[in-house]
Amino acid sequence: MKFNDFFVFCSERFAIGQENDSKRYYLSIPVSNGLVEYEEYYELTPEEFSRFSHDLDEMRKLASECRARREDDRLIMKPGSKRGDPI
Repeated sequence: MKFNDFFVFCSERFAIGQENDSKRYYLSIPVSNGLVEYEEYYELTPEEFSRFSHDLDEMRKLASECRARREDDRLIMKPGSKRGDPI
């Protein structure tokens, strides 16, 4: 999978973009499992992507929910046995 960030919010520690092959939209957050840092990608509908790209507060809310693992059903790639914690 090739993830292409459209908007990166460094101070907020998340990004939104689109996966090249499937064309699915996502919100990503950085995580670390103590050995490696990586991104978790949470799927967005096209409507959410359109709305979120104009509403930073809504993106912050969803990123917070993802960090609390309340949006795991949206994960594009399921985590391994050593899942990282949000950074």
